[in-house]
Amino acid sequence: MSDHDALRTRILDAAEQLFYARGIQAVGMDQLRTAAGVSLKRLYGTFPAKHDLVEAYLRRRDERWRAALATFVDAHADTPTSRVLAVFDWLATWFAAPDFRGCAFLNAHGELAPTSDAVARITRDHKQALHAYLTDLVRPLPHPTPTALADQLALLIDGAITTAALTHTPTPAHTARGVAGVLVGVGATA
Repeated sequence: MSDHDALRTRILDAAEQLFYARGIQAVGMDQLRTAAGVSLKRLYGTFPAKHDLVEAYLRRRDERWRAALATFVDAHADTPTSRVLAVFDWLATWFAAPDFRGCAFLNAHGELAPTSDAVARITRDHKQALHAYLTDLVRPLPHPTPTALADQLALLIDGAITTAALTHTPTPAHTARGVAGVLVGVGATA
């Protein structure tokens, strides 16, 4: 890893921790500089404006989030039905993490989308990529409309994430898993 890449990673790590924990607008560049352990000159040399850093943070978080989900599903499920249900098992694990604060994309969208087309676009891209992943998961199932089933699962996921953020418990993932089981035809106890 080059020095520039290491610096960029250190700044993005600090941004992810602070933005996700406190909100994007609540975090100033000076706080980011301190958390990353870099000078303001190096921070602005790497990310010329805060919106550049916000966009990079969201894009990286999208890649990491979706990769973690896919890795978990691949490691914990081997049938089409169990792969769909494993999504909700992963959500339960994520919801139980002490730093869980809901969906970073919906949080960012709520804060910045009215004034940032880039944040709105990145949020849509994340949700569309998740939908595409869900569609691929359900295609092997004997369901007449995989896209419609993926729509339903995406709504369950977003609802579970939002409810878990409000309740600070993984229970919404278990509830959503039961509903997903009904949708994929295996019953609520699968």
